[in-house]
Amino acid sequence: MAPSVVIVGCGIAGLAAAGRLLQGGFPGRLRLLEAGDRSGGRAWSREFAEGLVEAGAQWIHGPSKQNAVFQLASQYDLLDEEAMSEENQAVQMDRLPPDVSTYYTSSGKRLGSEITAPVEELYSALYLKSREFFHSKTEPAHSLGEFLKHEIARCAEEWKDDVETCNLKLALLNGEFKLDCCISGTDSLDLVALQPFGEYVSLPGIDCVFPGGFKSLIDAMMKSLPKDIVSYNKPVKCIHWNGSFKTSETQEHSYPVLVECEDGETIPADHVIVTVSLGFLKEHYQTFIRPPLPDSKINSIQKLGFGTNSKIFLEFEKPFWEPECQLIRLVWEDESPLLSKRPDLQKEWFRKIFGFIVLQPMERHGHVLLAVLAGEEANFMESLSDSEVKNCLTQVLRRFTGTFSNNIMAMCQILTTAQSTYKLFYLGNPLIPQPKDIIRSKWYSDQYTKGSYTYTAVGSSGDDIDAIAQPLPLASTKAQPLQVLFAGEATHRAFYSTTHGALESGWREADRLNDHYLPFSSMNAKL
Repeated sequence: MAPSVVIVGCGIAGLAAAGRLLQGGFPGRLRLLEAGDRSGGRAWSREFAEGLVEAGAQWIHGPSKQNAVFQLASQYDLLDEEAMSEENQAVQMDRLPPDVSTYYTSSGKRLGSEITAPVEELYSALYLKSREFFHSKTEPAHSLGEFLKHEIARCAEEWKDDVETCNLKLALLNGEFKLDCCISGTDSLDLVALQPFGEYVSLPGIDCVFPGGFKSLIDAMMKSLPKDIVSYNKPVKCIHWNGSFKTSETQEHSYPVLVECEDGETIPADHVIVTVSLGFLKEHYQTFIRPPLPDSKINSIQKLGFGTNSKIFLEFEKPFWEPECQLIRLVWEDESPLLSKRPDLQKEWFRKIFGFIVLQPMERHGHVLLAVLAGEEANFMESLSDSEVKNCLTQVLRRFTGTFSNNIMAMCQILTTAQSTYKLFYLGNPLIPQPKDIIRSKWYSDQYTKGSYTYTAVGSSGDDIDAIAQPLPLASTKAQPLQVLFAGEATHRAFYSTTHGALESGWREADRLNDHYLPFSSMNAKL
């Protein structure tokens, strides 16, 4: 009887696995089970304002020949000329793509490049230095945050500026910490392990976006699959493995795996490829797979980090920012990376926002700003109503950007919501209107994701990623091999947290099965 494969999850990893199996001539039956009502997983393009916004994955990080997503997008002709240019692909990015940033402080001052540029240069140098310890037998600190704070404190001792300027530099550096929390998807850089941090591979190329949204890639991948291969709104309750399962239709053949769905359906299979998020595994590993996972996998699931990176899109009737501005950076003057104060989430969750990205081009998006924040503040934000978030961020924008629009006396406003009271002091410009619309991501609240993406937490390493990726049963047993396989961004040692990592992981697991059945396919071809 032809072998049967069930893929759990119809995100990029699941779609990649299905497409690769079919392309490789897999001789069996294939079915995808998706808990939600759409394909794409954590890549989700949504209609907003004048076009689409990305609630999940937004950029192709490192769009070059080494990037599988870039190559697939090129194959489907989904990118514009700038992204496809050799010049764009050749640029080696140290950390972030170049942008035109405008810095504002919490007292309404606009900062010039004479102070922001040296701070950016300093942080970039320290960031690069932090990646040098992967191959080192020793490390100066356990966490990325600890290392950076130690280096900043050392540098600060040599500053010759006045106290106000020194404090402003520290406030700027604290903003960089918030940005890197978003990049890593963590609550704090103190949670990110220093030594394995350098193992993550940054590919060349200036980050780019899909003109037609990430959905254009998902749609193209879906078109390559047979119709009705995906079952939507089909959450899996438990994957039973290492058994001998039969159904009324398959009495002549037993299967090692049985997929039990929440709606009661049971699906026997020879192989299952699991592509659920690490956040889901952290919450459900005890009941999701039976017999229980080996201790090595459980330990790795527990040790690796999985955090939230939230997005808030705001649409305005007309822009109040300058035409060339690409990023509005927020600098809270009373903050410093050397201070360990934790904010009151109810009153100060918005302080975790490092800035507002101006979505471009305007013709494609309209007048839209994107606020990004990570960690516990992001989780809390998801519990608020749209109106609470919209009102609060309006006051933040007025406070930071108002002084240079209108020379108005300092004002104090108390904003009361259903859950919280925010006391916001701001300078000037009440003329900045409220956004006309808002849309947000809620990945932490999503029961099937429980966050955004993976990072190597203190106490974990790339070995834990490999442990999660190892198929069941483990190689040391004599049971039927490759019963349960694992894919998804959390299973890619070099590209975790990325869509190209997810894509490659799906291909990897499909190749395992194609290689396993290659002798049988070759034999059948000869017959």
